[in-house]
Amino acid sequence: MLETGIYVRVSTEEQAQEGYSIRAQEQKLKDFAGIKEWSIHKIYIDEGISGKNIIERPAINEMIEDIKKGNVKNVLVFKIDRLTRSTADLIFLVDLFNAHDCAFNSLMESIDTQTASGRMFLKIIGIFAEFERENIVERTRLGFERKAREGYTLATRTASYGYDRKTGQKIQTINEKEAIIVKEVFSMFLDKHMSLLDIARNLNNRNIPTKENSVWHSRSVKNLITNCNYAGKVRYATKDRKRNFETDGAHQPIISKELFEEAQDLIKKMSTKNYTKRPKEDQYFAGIIYCGKCGGKMVSHSDYHKIKSGERIFTGGYRCSNKIKKTCNASDMKHKKVEKVFSEYINNIEDFNTLDEIQLAAKEEIKNKNLELINSLQKQYEKLERKEKEILRKYINGDVDFENYIYIKNSIDNEKNQTSLTSKGVESLVDEEITIKKEDIIKNLRENWELLNNAERRQFLVNFVDKITVVNELKNARNGIVKILDVEFCKD
Repeated sequence: MLETGIYVRVSTEEQAQEGYSIRAQEQKLKDFAGIKEWSIHKIYIDEGISGKNIIERPAINEMIEDIKKGNVKNVLVFKIDRLTRSTADLIFLVDLFNAHDCAFNSLMESIDTQTASGRMFLKIIGIFAEFERENIVERTRLGFERKAREGYTLATRTASYGYDRKTGQKIQTINEKEAIIVKEVFSMFLDKHMSLLDIARNLNNRNIPTKENSVWHSRSVKNLITNCNYAGKVRYATKDRKRNFETDGAHQPIISKELFEEAQDLIKKMSTKNYTKRPKEDQYFAGIIYCGKCGGKMVSHSDYHKIKSGERIFTGGYRCSNKIKKTCNASDMKHKKVEKVFSEYINNIEDFNTLDEIQLAAKEEIKNKNLELINSLQKQYEKLERKEKEILRKYINGDVDFENYIYIKNSIDNEKNQTSLTSKGVESLVDEEITIKKEDIIKNLRENWELLNNAERRQFLVNFVDKITVVNELKNARNGIVKILDVEFCKD
């Protein structure tokens, strides 16, 4: 039985002016719960308390805690305004009900979240909730922008390397130890003419971590050198050209504006390699391949080199993500080698289902589920008929007045109609031909893998493979043998 929490509330003013009664609400709700065959966990009563907010109401807060503990799986109220008169509080409560799989019912408004109309009510509340969230985001964005224009760094996640900003502290302060490294980076770049990669290597070799306690890369060094924070500036919305701006900060600079501008000029003049972004299909094992040494996910990487004709050749490969963090010493492996061993692997699979077999199994499973659903709906319809007879019996015996009888009778009729329509819809699907389409997959993978293009191979891996564990066993400093240790196919 559905564990139900009944909530009733009335303020002193409402009881005097409108004739509300705690006891009248309580009795009607108990009668309704009885008709519905719900088990009453507890009746929560806030008497003589306004519904403007939920903070100062002990009973509703007790009910909220019981919902969070899983003791209450259904909330029943006389009217929505008994629960709250605040839209914000209503949105909060509906979100709470959804999060803890708790149904919600209002007697007078005929709201029952187990029915279609009740679920529609929740969707409407969800629209208001989304509107409120968007308003909050907009107000927050405007607040951040104003704060930046006043010269305060946002540092929502962490302060720039070289600075600290404690919680509640408006102005960031210089971290003396890190500030020395910042000045050294600018010196290595401008005075010693070191490349970004060489600077990163220098810092890593000296075991100097980044602000996030990670290793340095050429990109993180470039981000440091191009950060106007060090010259006493504050920047805002760096990734949005329309909203982006820089202004004088309230904090102390680490380097002079002249030195910073000199570094920016040099960055612009640097002859950087602009590699063409390769499509994901060229390294179609990305996101699925894992290191056989440490279990970490392997990431794709690319190498470019020139041949005698001057043409640049692209070579794709994979590298353990933990190697980048210096916690794994697994060797890199080329994409072509992984491709070759995977092709050999699938050719050696003796028991591999074709799509025909998968379709037959799926059809049978869907048909069985539909039949189970039809049986469940039939039982639900019969239960509603029993409720209908019971409420009529109570009305005849005088246990329920005419107003409540009509309300409950209409509620049961609506549920019966909804159940009947759903059942007919499911019945029409039982004998319907089910076709499973996999447009990017060739019917017999084992025989046709070599005929698939990169996009089709990528699609197959995404749809049917969870994990490929590989290892590169080195024969010497340059060559190795790539081996597949395990392939885990998707269970669904």
